[in-house]
Amino acid sequence: MAAPGLVEAADPAEAVETAEAAELSRALSRLLPGLETDSKLGRRRALEALRRALEEAGPATDPAAFQGPWARLLLPRLLRCLSDPAEGCRVLAAHLLALGMQRAARPRDALPRLLPALAARLVSPESARRQPPETCEELRLGLVQLLGLAVGLGGAALAPYLDDAVRVLRCTLLDPFAAVRRESCQCAAALARATPDHFHMQSESLIGPLMQTISHQHWKVRVAAIEATGTVIQFGNGKSVDDVLSHFAQRLFDDVPQVRQAVTSVVGGWLLDLRDRYSFFHKLIPLLLSSFKDEMPEVRELATSLWEKVGLQWQKENEDDLKDKLDFASPPPAHYPLHDSRPVLGCRELVSRNLSKILPALCHDISDWVVGTRVKAAQLLPVLLTHAEDHITQHLEVILRTLLQACDDDERAVVSNCVRSAELIGTFVPPEVFLKLMLAMLKKSPSPSKLLVLASAVQGCPREALQPHVKVIAMDLAQTHICQASESDLYLERLLLCVQALVSVCHKDCSECSLQLLEVLVTVMAGSGTTSLSDKAQEAVALLAEVEGISSQDLYRKHMGPLLEQLTASHSDWTVHSPELGQFSVVMFQAGPALGEALQHVIPTLRACLQPARDPQMRLKLFSILSKLLLRAKDTVDSQGQFHNYLETVIKDVLVPNLQWHAGRTAAAIRTAAVSCLWALTSSEVLSAKQIQDMQGTLMSHILTTLEEDSQMTRLISCRIINIFLKTSDDTIDPDKFIKIYPELLKRLDDVSNDVRIAAASALITWLKCIKSTNGKSYYQSSIQYLYKELLVYLDDPESAIQDAVLEVLKEGSTLFPDLLVRETEAVLHKHRSAAYCEQLLQHVQAVPATQ
Repeated sequence: MAAPGLVEAADPAEAVETAEAAELSRALSRLLPGLETDSKLGRRRALEALRRALEEAGPATDPAAFQGPWARLLLPRLLRCLSDPAEGCRVLAAHLLALGMQRAARPRDALPRLLPALAARLVSPESARRQPPETCEELRLGLVQLLGLAVGLGGAALAPYLDDAVRVLRCTLLDPFAAVRRESCQCAAALARATPDHFHMQSESLIGPLMQTISHQHWKVRVAAIEATGTVIQFGNGKSVDDVLSHFAQRLFDDVPQVRQAVTSVVGGWLLDLRDRYSFFHKLIPLLLSSFKDEMPEVRELATSLWEKVGLQWQKENEDDLKDKLDFASPPPAHYPLHDSRPVLGCRELVSRNLSKILPALCHDISDWVVGTRVKAAQLLPVLLTHAEDHITQHLEVILRTLLQACDDDERAVVSNCVRSAELIGTFVPPEVFLKLMLAMLKKSPSPSKLLVLASAVQGCPREALQPHVKVIAMDLAQTHICQASESDLYLERLLLCVQALVSVCHKDCSECSLQLLEVLVTVMAGSGTTSLSDKAQEAVALLAEVEGISSQDLYRKHMGPLLEQLTASHSDWTVHSPELGQFSVVMFQAGPALGEALQHVIPTLRACLQPARDPQMRLKLFSILSKLLLRAKDTVDSQGQFHNYLETVIKDVLVPNLQWHAGRTAAAIRTAAVSCLWALTSSEVLSAKQIQDMQGTLMSHILTTLEEDSQMTRLISCRIINIFLKTSDDTIDPDKFIKIYPELLKRLDDVSNDVRIAAASALITWLKCIKSTNGKSYYQSSIQYLYKELLVYLDDPESAIQDAVLEVLKEGSTLFPDLLVRETEAVLHKHRSAAYCEQLLQHVQAVPATQ
């Protein structure tokens, strides 16, 4: 006999029960008592028997016949089983409820009892930290799936029970089990679609849980949360857009492309279908356009497709307002960026009309402390500018301030996108407008970022528009307080970029300001701390010369006079740190043969700057420059054969004052530099013998003094210079001065350096040859005898190279007084460790008369 209450009153709608329904009721009634037993095993067996009965009945059972037994007999008992102590029983009950909902003719009739039962199992107590009554994760998943089934089958009939459904979802959206969260997201979206007329009253309560789920560690959960948020807001309260925007923006940085794609899809859908979308255009457009620069092609293509649809839809909706622009469409600017397709009119208008609202937030983000945020904002800016086109002009000051700040960023991606934005300014804004602002900012406080923005804007500007402004730009760049504002490589590199941009855009139009541009390039070469930057500047000089149809040397020749005149105007105040000194050095080395045409500027500057009272370090640098020039004199200072006109000035006013002895290492270094210059001059083959003879009268006494210098290099060069002086002296030298030379050379045979000793020996040979060429050699007999004695000592030197050198000197001198040399040699023969060299000398002396 059935337990009391097993047969309940049928619903009013089921007044007549078919035979099939009656049979099903009898079959189920036989199994239902097992659900009331105290035995867990008995309840489970009863539920399994019910499952088999329902599955065996299968789809053949008429839903109308099934409705009555389901509603009267099964539903209430299965709902009670959802709270059964045995987990297995609860699982089977949930499965049977789902099966029954699918088989019943009117599943919505179950909603009044089903929704409260689900809420009882899934809604946590008041304290959010406590777990829901249902402790089994898989069962919670099954119950949420059951709720989703109820939503799908109940449709709009779910509206009266919306509160219970939302309460359930608020909890399950935060469930620890990822699968429950995913299923809850899908259920929330389905609920929104099923109850569009009532859902907006409850939608806001789901936004908080969804935003907590949007950052879940499982990317599939994040995708589900994003998609659910899109649907919830679409069918709910549009004001919730403000609550989710920051979370959506954060998901654009997600490492998983599917997540970024989901954000793009949802935002694009809102722009197309959201009821209040016009109010949120300025907030949603940046999110969608940010995906234009996504690293995945699929995301970029989706964003582009959606944005075009948005633009076309808005264009159609506002056709009357855009009538003139549609009928008389303006062509794209002639200098429109290559490889970029022009957006449709609706897209351009949307950006232009909302740019003033978008820019403040964008400018803030581009200076954010988070690198990713700065990069994303910098990527978005050129996309917006491409759409805004000439509407940029009214926002130019704000954009420029933003770019100037962002171009100082350490992140390369930020700077590269800002460079692109600056190029677009040059493309769409008339140069007279942007140059007025940029040049004023640059003059006020020069900086690398301002130069970079200027260079980029110039690079993007059409040649015909920029042509009237080329000279103004070049003259401003050449101003001292701009081109010499900093010696940092970064500043100079950006300065070089400005010149390169002007030359590459304007070509021959740069001819009228090539002097100013050359001044800037010389400044870059002078201040650069790296060879690569200097090489780039030289390439820019070559490019500037090329657009004028001349060579680099001819370019220097063209501007040598004004260039040096300007550089040397301040030479009286130069120190080693003066930028003009570095520029002067660059011009000296780069000008080549053109230097020979500007000696009227070069020599007076050298004379003034190389006086002993001037900065010693500067003098050292200038002597280094001068010596290098003199080594290639025919290709530099004497290219026009005019250097001899300034020879006396170089000797008396430059070399002589710096050869005089002064105490200190710096003074010694300057004397070495001066001696090196004299050596370069005398060995350059640009001076005639007569000119060298004139020089030695002035310089010989100073050079003899430098033979005593501590610097080995100075002593060596001095010996070589004396040698050259002697070779060109003939018989013009005064005997009293001439006789004072050999003792100084003789001292050098005791030098610590063998190179100096050999050079001194070579000079002694030349000195002896000079005596042979004179008629009064008897005047030198006593000096020669002394020289023989001293040289014979070195003939026994431990160094064989010195012995060989001294032997050559004695052989050269043997023709003067051979008998005297034989006597002196025989007198010391027994004192030498080896008589070989003495014997060679005696053999030579005996052989010479025979051959003469």
